[in-house]
Amino acid sequence: MIHVVRDRATAQQLVEMMQQLDNYVKVAVDVDRGVLAGGGALHADCEAALLVDGSRQEDVWGADWYPTTQEVTFESLINLRPGQANFSMEIQSRAIKARVREIVVRLLGGM
Repeated sequence: MIHVVRDRATAQQLVEMMQQLDNYVKVAVDVDRGVLAGGGALHADCEAALLVDGSRQEDVWGADWYPTTQEVTFESLINLRPGQANFSMEIQSRAIKARVREIVVRLLGGM
């Protein structure tokens, strides 16, 4: 189940987001609005939920959240953006990585 998370996720929301992949959650993070969508089978599913919610595609980046270790990883097909100088599936910009991490930890961390 995909949830768009604006405020700290509830334990129930995290359980529902983890149903797809068991030990981690695929997320798409809007670095401008400070929100995320998590829980889809693909990062693109989460990205689509944010776009419907009003995000701009250029502000949405893909990552994974591992609740057990509280780790964020930054690799996703939606991050391939030659037009934004990101030529890899991994987010290349330190600033964008830091912003993605901050949002994910704020909204999903500590659970």
